[in-house]
Amino acid sequence: MKIDVIIPTYRPDEKLDKNLRMLEKQTLTPDRILLINTEEPLFKSRVFPRLPQGEIIHIKKNQFDHGGTRNMAAARCDGDFIVLMTQDAIAADERLIENLIRPFADEKVAVSYGRQMADHRDNPVEAYTRRFNYPRESRVKSREDLPSLGVKTFFCSNVCSAYRKSVYDAMGGFPLHTIFNEDMIFAGRLIEAGWKIAYAADARVWHWHNYTAKEQLKRNFDLAVSQVDAGGLFKTVKSESEGIRLVKSTLAYFIRKKAWRLIPHILVQSGAKYIGYKLGQHYQVLPLWLIRRISLNPSYWN
Repeated sequence: MKIDVIIPTYRPDEKLDKNLRMLEKQTLTPDRILLINTEEPLFKSRVFPRLPQGEIIHIKKNQFDHGGTRNMAAARCDGDFIVLMTQDAIAADERLIENLIRPFADEKVAVSYGRQMADHRDNPVEAYTRRFNYPRESRVKSREDLPSLGVKTFFCSNVCSAYRKSVYDAMGGFPLHTIFNEDMIFAGRLIEAGWKIAYAADARVWHWHNYTAKEQLKRNFDLAVSQVDAGGLFKTVKSESEGIRLVKSTLAYFIRKKAWRLIPHILVQSGAKYIGYKLGQHYQVLPLWLIRRISLNPSYWN
Protein backbone atom coordinates (compact mmCIF):
# COMPACT_ATOMS: atom_id res chain seq x y z
CA MET A 1 0.00 0.00 0.00
CA LYS A 2 1.05 3.59 -0.51
CA ILE A 3 0.51 6.25 2.16
CA ASP A 4 0.74 10.03 1.84
CA VAL A 5 0.85 12.36 4.85
CA ILE A 6 -0.60 15.88 4.59
CA ILE A 7 0.09 18.57 7.20
CA PRO A 8 -1.16 22.17 6.81
CA THR A 9 1.16 24.60 8.59
CA TYR A 10 1.12 28.22 9.75
CA ARG A 11 3.93 29.67 11.86
CA PRO A 12 5.19 26.16 12.71
CA ASP A 13 7.30 25.72 15.84
CA GLU A 14 9.28 22.93 17.48
CA LYS A 15 6.18 20.70 17.68
CA LEU A 16 6.23 20.27 13.92
CA ASP A 17 9.92 19.39 14.04
CA LYS A 18 9.26 16.77 16.73
CA ASN A 19 6.42 15.21 14.75
CA LEU A 20 8.43 15.05 11.54
CA ARG A 21 11.20 13.26 13.43
CA MET A 22 8.63 10.76 14.72
CA LEU A 23 7.21 10.23 11.23
CA GLU A 24 10.72 9.28 10.07
CA LYS A 25 10.76 6.46 12.67
CA GLN A 26 7.39 4.88 11.85
CA THR A 27 7.11 1.12 11.42
CA LEU A 28 4.87 1.82 8.43
CA THR A 29 6.83 4.54 6.65
CA PRO A 30 4.87 7.14 4.68
CA ASP A 31 5.79 7.31 1.00
CA ARG A 32 5.41 11.07 1.00
CA ILE A 33 5.01 13.94 3.44
CA LEU A 34 3.36 17.03 1.98
CA LEU A 35 3.28 20.30 3.90
CA ILE A 36 0.91 23.02 2.77
CA ASN A 37 2.33 26.11 4.43
CA THR A 38 0.59 29.46 4.74
CA GLU A 39 2.97 32.40 4.21
CA GLU A 40 6.49 31.29 3.22
CA PRO A 41 8.37 33.95 5.27
CA LEU A 42 6.82 32.51 8.46
CA PHE A 43 8.01 28.95 7.84
CA LYS A 44 10.82 28.23 10.31
CA SER A 45 11.01 24.44 10.44
CA ARG A 46 14.56 23.19 10.86
CA VAL A 47 13.83 19.53 10.18
CA PHE A 48 11.82 19.38 7.00
CA PRO A 49 14.67 19.92 4.49
CA ARG A 50 16.25 16.65 5.76
CA LEU A 51 13.23 14.56 4.75
CA PRO A 52 13.92 13.03 1.31
CA GLN A 53 10.27 12.06 0.80
CA GLY A 54 9.03 15.52 1.77
CA GLU A 55 7.57 18.34 -0.25
CA ILE A 56 6.39 21.78 0.75
CA ILE A 57 3.95 24.07 -1.02
CA HIS A 58 3.60 27.67 0.10
CA ILE A 59 0.30 29.54 -0.19
CA LYS A 60 -0.94 33.00 0.80
CA LYS A 61 -3.13 33.52 3.84
CA ASN A 62 -6.12 34.52 1.70
CA GLN A 63 -5.81 31.20 -0.16
CA PHE A 64 -6.20 29.05 2.94
CA ASP A 65 -9.46 27.17 3.40
CA HIS A 66 -9.97 24.40 5.96
CA GLY A 67 -11.49 22.05 3.41
CA GLY A 68 -10.13 23.47 0.15
CA THR A 69 -6.48 23.52 1.20
CA ARG A 70 -6.61 19.89 2.26
CA ASN A 71 -8.39 18.98 -0.98
CA MET A 72 -5.67 20.72 -2.95
CA ALA A 73 -3.04 18.66 -1.15
CA ALA A 74 -5.01 15.43 -1.58
CA ALA A 75 -5.26 16.07 -5.33
CA ARG A 76 -1.46 15.89 -5.47
CA CYS A 77 -1.41 12.50 -3.76
CA ASP A 78 -1.80 9.12 -5.43
CA GLY A 79 -1.55 6.85 -2.40
CA ASP A 80 -4.07 4.27 -1.27
CA PHE A 81 -4.51 6.26 1.95
CA ILE A 82 -3.98 9.86 2.95
CA VAL A 83 -3.05 10.63 6.54
CA LEU A 84 -3.98 14.09 7.78
CA MET A 85 -2.33 15.72 10.76
CA THR A 86 -1.98 19.19 12.24
CA GLN A 87 1.37 20.83 12.88
CA ASP A 88 1.00 20.67 16.67
CA ALA A 89 0.16 16.96 16.91
CA ILE A 90 3.10 14.77 17.89
CA ALA A 91 3.08 11.02 17.34
CA ALA A 92 3.34 9.24 20.69
CA ASP A 93 5.27 6.26 19.30
CA GLU A 94 6.60 4.61 16.17
CA ARG A 95 3.36 2.71 15.43
CA LEU A 96 1.05 5.66 14.86
CA ILE A 97 0.56 5.16 11.11
CA GLU A 98 0.50 1.37 11.37
CA ASN A 99 -2.28 1.53 13.97
CA LEU A 100 -4.16 4.25 12.09
CA ILE A 101 -4.24 2.16 8.90
CA ARG A 102 -5.12 -1.20 10.51
CA PRO A 103 -8.93 -0.58 10.70
CA PHE A 104 -9.09 -0.37 6.89
CA ALA A 105 -8.97 -4.17 6.82
CA ASP A 106 -12.74 -3.68 7.03
CA GLU A 107 -13.61 -2.64 3.50
CA LYS A 108 -16.52 -0.50 4.73
CA VAL A 109 -14.26 1.72 6.83
CA ALA A 110 -13.68 5.00 4.99
CA VAL A 111 -11.89 6.98 7.68
CA SER A 112 -9.91 6.21 10.79
CA TYR A 113 -8.94 8.73 13.46
CA GLY A 114 -6.53 8.51 16.36
CA ARG A 115 -6.48 9.16 20.07
CA GLN A 116 -5.44 12.58 21.33
CA MET A 117 -3.75 12.88 24.70
CA ALA A 118 -2.77 15.79 26.94
CA ASP A 119 -0.15 16.00 29.68
CA HIS A 120 -2.01 16.12 33.01
CA ARG A 121 0.91 17.97 34.61
CA ASP A 122 0.51 20.83 32.15
CA ASN A 123 -3.29 20.94 32.00
CA PRO A 124 -5.16 18.40 34.16
CA VAL A 125 -8.62 19.53 33.00
CA GLU A 126 -7.69 19.21 29.33
CA ALA A 127 -6.11 15.83 30.04
CA TYR A 128 -9.43 14.62 31.47
CA THR A 129 -11.37 16.12 28.55
CA ARG A 130 -9.14 14.23 26.13
CA ARG A 131 -9.76 10.97 28.00
CA PHE A 132 -13.50 11.61 27.85
CA ASN A 133 -13.54 12.30 24.11
CA TYR A 134 -10.80 9.82 23.20
CA PRO A 135 -11.17 6.73 25.42
CA ARG A 136 -8.79 3.78 25.58
CA GLU A 137 -11.14 1.46 23.68
CA SER A 138 -11.23 1.39 19.89
CA ARG A 139 -14.53 1.06 18.05
CA VAL A 140 -16.08 1.20 14.58
CA LYS A 141 -19.15 3.42 14.11
CA SER A 142 -21.87 3.25 11.49
CA ARG A 143 -25.29 4.68 10.73
CA GLU A 144 -26.83 2.08 13.05
CA ASP A 145 -25.14 3.82 16.00
CA LEU A 146 -26.94 7.15 15.50
CA PRO A 147 -29.77 6.42 17.98
CA SER A 148 -27.32 5.54 20.77
CA LEU A 149 -24.27 7.70 20.01
CA GLY A 150 -25.89 10.75 18.44
CA VAL A 151 -23.30 13.30 17.27
CA LYS A 152 -20.49 11.04 18.48
CA THR A 153 -21.35 8.67 15.61
CA PHE A 154 -19.58 10.94 13.14
CA PHE A 155 -17.13 12.49 15.56
CA CYS A 156 -13.78 12.61 13.77
CA SER A 157 -10.70 14.83 13.88
CA ASN A 158 -8.15 15.80 11.24
CA VAL A 159 -5.64 16.39 14.03
CA CYS A 160 -4.78 12.76 13.30
CA SER A 161 -6.82 10.82 10.75
CA ALA A 162 -6.53 8.60 7.69
CA TYR A 163 -8.85 8.34 4.69
CA ARG A 164 -9.33 5.66 2.08
CA LYS A 165 -8.33 7.73 -0.95
CA SER A 166 -10.76 6.08 -3.38
CA VAL A 167 -13.74 6.88 -1.12
CA TYR A 168 -12.43 10.37 -0.38
CA ASP A 169 -12.27 11.11 -4.12
CA ALA A 170 -15.65 9.53 -4.85
CA MET A 171 -17.30 11.66 -2.14
CA GLY A 172 -15.77 14.86 -3.52
CA GLY A 173 -13.44 15.54 -0.61
CA PHE A 174 -13.99 18.07 2.16
CA PRO A 175 -16.58 20.83 1.87
CA LEU A 176 -15.27 24.18 0.65
CA HIS A 177 -15.34 27.47 2.53
CA THR A 178 -15.98 26.03 5.96
CA ILE A 179 -15.12 28.10 8.99
CA PHE A 180 -14.20 25.00 10.94
CA ASN A 181 -15.10 21.33 11.43
CA GLU A 182 -14.51 20.12 7.87
CA ASP A 183 -13.64 16.68 9.28
CA MET A 184 -16.95 16.06 11.05
CA ILE A 185 -18.98 17.50 8.18
CA PHE A 186 -17.33 15.06 5.78
CA ALA A 187 -17.65 12.22 8.32
CA GLY A 188 -21.38 12.92 8.59
CA ARG A 189 -21.70 12.57 4.83
CA LEU A 190 -19.81 9.28 4.95
CA ILE A 191 -22.16 7.93 7.63
CA GLU A 192 -25.20 9.02 5.59
CA ALA A 193 -23.75 7.22 2.55
CA GLY A 194 -23.38 3.98 4.48
CA TRP A 195 -19.64 4.03 5.23
CA LYS A 196 -18.05 3.34 8.61
CA ILE A 197 -15.78 5.47 10.82
CA ALA A 198 -13.09 3.80 12.93
CA TYR A 199 -11.69 5.20 16.14
CA ALA A 200 -8.19 3.74 16.57
CA ALA A 201 -7.34 4.21 20.24
CA ASP A 202 -3.85 2.76 19.79
CA ALA A 203 -2.98 5.43 17.17
CA ARG A 204 -1.91 8.05 19.70
CA VAL A 205 -0.77 11.65 19.42
CA TRP A 206 0.06 14.30 21.98
CA HIS A 207 -2.17 17.26 21.24
CA TRP A 208 -3.89 19.82 23.43
CA HIS A 209 -4.44 23.56 23.82
CA ASN A 210 -4.40 25.80 26.85
CA TYR A 211 -7.29 27.97 25.68
CA THR A 212 -8.52 30.92 27.70
CA ALA A 213 -12.25 31.24 28.38
CA LYS A 214 -12.44 33.88 25.63
CA GLU A 215 -10.77 31.55 23.15
CA GLN A 216 -13.13 28.72 24.14
CA LEU A 217 -16.11 30.99 23.49
CA LYS A 218 -14.76 31.89 20.04
CA ARG A 219 -13.93 28.30 19.16
CA ASN A 220 -17.38 27.03 20.10
CA PHE A 221 -18.99 29.91 18.22
CA ASP A 222 -17.22 28.78 15.05
CA LEU A 223 -18.11 25.16 15.80
CA ALA A 224 -21.82 25.98 15.97
CA VAL A 225 -21.63 28.11 12.80
CA SER A 226 -20.09 25.17 10.93
CA GLN A 227 -22.86 22.84 12.09
CA VAL A 228 -25.65 25.28 11.18
CA ASP A 229 -24.20 25.80 7.71
CA ALA A 230 -23.52 22.10 7.14
CA GLY A 231 -27.05 20.91 7.92
CA GLY A 232 -27.45 17.21 7.20
CA LEU A 233 -27.07 15.00 10.26
CA PHE A 234 -26.31 18.04 12.40
CA LYS A 235 -30.00 18.93 12.12
CA THR A 236 -31.08 15.56 13.47
CA VAL A 237 -28.76 15.17 16.48
CA LYS A 238 -28.08 17.45 19.45
CA SER A 239 -24.53 18.41 20.41
CA GLU A 240 -25.48 20.19 23.64
CA SER A 241 -26.35 16.98 25.47
CA GLU A 242 -22.87 15.57 24.87
CA GLY A 243 -21.33 18.84 26.11
CA ILE A 244 -23.43 18.78 29.27
CA ARG A 245 -22.42 15.16 29.89
CA LEU A 246 -18.77 16.18 29.61
CA VAL A 247 -19.19 19.05 32.09
CA LYS A 248 -20.95 16.84 34.65
CA SER A 249 -18.36 14.10 34.29
CA THR A 250 -15.45 16.55 34.59
CA LEU A 251 -16.87 18.22 37.70
CA ALA A 252 -17.58 14.87 39.35
CA TYR A 253 -14.06 13.63 38.63
CA PHE A 254 -12.26 16.64 40.11
CA ILE A 255 -14.63 16.81 43.11
CA ARG A 256 -13.74 13.18 43.85
CA LYS A 257 -10.08 14.16 43.57
CA LYS A 258 -10.75 17.11 45.94
CA ALA A 259 -9.15 19.42 43.37
CA TRP A 260 -11.24 22.35 44.56
CA ARG A 261 -9.00 24.99 42.99
CA LEU A 262 -9.93 23.69 39.52
CA ILE A 263 -13.71 23.86 39.98
CA PRO A 264 -14.05 27.62 39.23
CA HIS A 265 -11.85 27.17 36.15
CA ILE A 266 -14.05 24.32 34.88
CA LEU A 267 -17.23 26.33 35.44
CA VAL A 268 -15.88 29.44 33.68
CA GLN A 269 -14.54 27.45 30.73
CA SER A 270 -17.76 25.45 30.41
CA GLY A 271 -19.88 28.60 30.57
CA ALA A 272 -17.78 30.22 27.86
CA LYS A 273 -18.16 27.16 25.63
CA TYR A 274 -21.93 27.12 26.09
CA ILE A 275 -22.37 30.85 25.43
CA GLY A 276 -20.20 30.64 22.32
CA TYR A 277 -22.08 27.63 21.02
CA LYS A 278 -25.53 29.19 21.53
CA LEU A 279 -24.42 32.44 19.85
CA GLY A 280 -23.09 30.44 16.91
CA GLN A 281 -26.37 28.59 16.54
CA HIS A 282 -28.10 31.93 15.93
CA TYR A 283 -25.32 33.76 14.12
CA GLN A 284 -27.61 34.76 11.22
CA VAL A 285 -29.40 37.31 13.42
CA LEU A 286 -26.20 38.83 14.84
CA PRO A 287 -24.60 42.00 13.39
CA LEU A 288 -21.47 41.38 11.33
CA TRP A 289 -19.27 43.55 13.58
CA LEU A 290 -20.16 41.34 16.56
CA ILE A 291 -19.65 38.12 14.60
CA ARG A 292 -16.12 39.21 13.68
CA ARG A 293 -15.34 39.94 17.32
CA ILE A 294 -16.54 36.60 18.67
CA SER A 295 -15.25 34.39 15.85
CA LEU A 296 -11.89 32.64 16.09
CA ASN A 297 -11.56 33.18 12.32
CA PRO A 298 -12.59 36.82 11.66
CA SER A 299 -11.06 36.78 8.14
CA TYR A 300 -13.61 34.07 7.19
CA TRP A 301 -16.33 36.73 7.27
CA ASN A 302 -14.63 39.09 4.78
